[in-house]
Amino acid sequence: MDRPLRYVAAGDALQAGDVAFEVPMSLVVTLERVLGDESVAELLTNNKLSELACLALYLMYEKKQGKDSYWYPYIKELDRHRGRGQLAVESPLLWTESELDYLTGSPLKESDLTMFYLNDEVVARDEAIRREYNELDTVWFMAGSLFQQYPFDIPTEAFPFDIFKQAFVAVQSCVVHLQEVSLARRFTLVPLGPPLLTYKSNCKAMLTADGDSVRLVVDRPYKAGEPIIVWCGPQTNSRLVLNYGFVDEDNPFDRIAIEASLNTEDPQYQAKRMVAQRNGKLAIQNFNVYVGKEKETVAEMLPYLRLGYISDPDEMQSILSSEGDTCPVSPCTERAVLDQLVGYLESRLAGYPTTLDEDEAMLADGSLEPKKEVATRLVRLEKKMLHACLQAANEFINDLPDDTMVVSSGLSKIGQCAEKHALYETIICCKVGMAFERICYMFSVEIKYTLIASLEGIYKSGRSGAVRISCRPRADVVVSCSAQKCA
Repeated sequence: MDRPLRYVAAGDALQAGDVAFEVPMSLVVTLERVLGDESVAELLTNNKLSELACLALYLMYEKKQGKDSYWYPYIKELDRHRGRGQLAVESPLLWTESELDYLTGSPLKESDLTMFYLNDEVVARDEAIRREYNELDTVWFMAGSLFQQYPFDIPTEAFPFDIFKQAFVAVQSCVVHLQEVSLARRFTLVPLGPPLLTYKSNCKAMLTADGDSVRLVVDRPYKAGEPIIVWCGPQTNSRLVLNYGFVDEDNPFDRIAIEASLNTEDPQYQAKRMVAQRNGKLAIQNFNVYVGKEKETVAEMLPYLRLGYISDPDEMQSILSSEGDTCPVSPCTERAVLDQLVGYLESRLAGYPTTLDEDEAMLADGSLEPKKEVATRLVRLEKKMLHACLQAANEFINDLPDDTMVVSSGLSKIGQCAEKHALYETIICCKVGMAFERICYMFSVEIKYTLIASLEGIYKSGRSGAVRISCRPRADVVVSCSAQKCA
């Protein structure tokens, strides 16, 4: 009887270190088997196509042979799963536009923030697949003798892009990355492997090559009938959704990214870039916020953010001649830096159409269709990390001296003076009896905003202070003023 396979389970009780199963290499699909010669495999994968594209092309031609294909039983199972992971959800690469809207706000789908940029991973992956599709004919002619067994047209005539993408996604969802093997065996398709195996991020069991076979040694005990679990590698949840269509709630490798950059129009840009590089940072720096490590990441970001607030050439030269993170730290500057970060985090959270509480309620209801449930679980975990960063930033603000405060500021003669002298995207420092002194550029702002601010209240109260400008999506320019008592 032809019964579909749903998952691989332990036939008998297993202990950690036992071999769950072993598959001979004769039943494993590798580039070495597809292309016959390892050197040709290296030529193709290094210059034109990825291993996944080569495997997808091979299986598409094999599928055309129907039951005559050696791989017919395996291909039939791949078709049944259609790239769907363990939650019966396929990669967002195959979702409709309306289904992709479930991911609105997530970097997996989009980002349109002014100061920090993230890649649209779905679009980027789709474009990469299309580039590979456009190279299929070239590969066909380069390795024509290897494909002469298939009496069909050249690839792009035999297979439209949508078919190739479906095949690519199916291979992507079940490919196994073997360690310590030749390039031609590195990416393989293993019967009884994924998607029949359950992926977990906190598991250490992996499919490994052992001579002329691929085996799985389990890392935990199993009772007979329990599904076998394997490690999916150190992947974020957004990558797990993109590759396999599922979210791991206990993923210790989950993270979100905050990308910051120094302002290239800052007169001190080159000096700041040198200081950043000296401290292991780049002019465009990606900060990874790992789950459970949000406060540590915020603390790591602060020296880089402070660097954007330096404008005095003498001060910049002093920083260059010293070592380490030597940007001056004052309460008003620190408040401006933290306010900038808080504004960004709030803007990013506002980019999601639902709140964290609403996500929790929808998941608790249990009536979401599978794709929306996966998307909701993903954005919920992203929001948790953003909220943790926001909490950390506010805790740092609360640690500032009590007399560091924020006051309202409007257009005045002082503000007009600042505008007249073209002090854009800047912080202005004022002390009693002193003229304005421009001390920094706001970093990582692409669009120019004219400084409209006043320090009259601070000036008359005998305080010193700094004016900050921030821009938030779908909002006017926000002007705030941090003040502290003069020393």
